Amino acid sequence: MKIFINDEAAAWYKDELSLKEGDSLRFFARYGGYSPIQSGFSLGVNNTDPENPAAQTEKMGISFFIEETDSWYFDGNDLHIEFNQKYNEPEFLYKK
Repeated sequence: MKIFINDEAAAWYKDELSLKEGDSLRFFARYGGYSPIQSGFSLGVNNTDPENPAAQTEKMGISFFIEETDSWYFDGNDLHIEFNQKYNEPEFLYKK
C-alpha cells in the first residue's frame, strides 16, 4: 500500500489545517460516511504523529501517513489524493 498526493491537495491540507513543515497528517478509517471500498466506513484525517505507519509519504514538508491498524480499510489499494477543482477540496481515489 502506498500514498500518492498531488501538490494542490497537499497545499489545501497545509492551508486549511494550518500545518507547518515537520507536521504529520494521518488518514484513518472511521465508522459512517461513504467509501467505494468499505461499506459503512469512510476516511478521516487528523493532525498527529505516526507511531507504526503502514504507508507514508512527504509533500511540502508534511508527512502524510496511514497507521498499520488502519491498513485493513484499504483492502490492498493505494490511496491517491487529488484536488477536485469543482468542489475545491481533496478527493480520495483507491487504486490497486
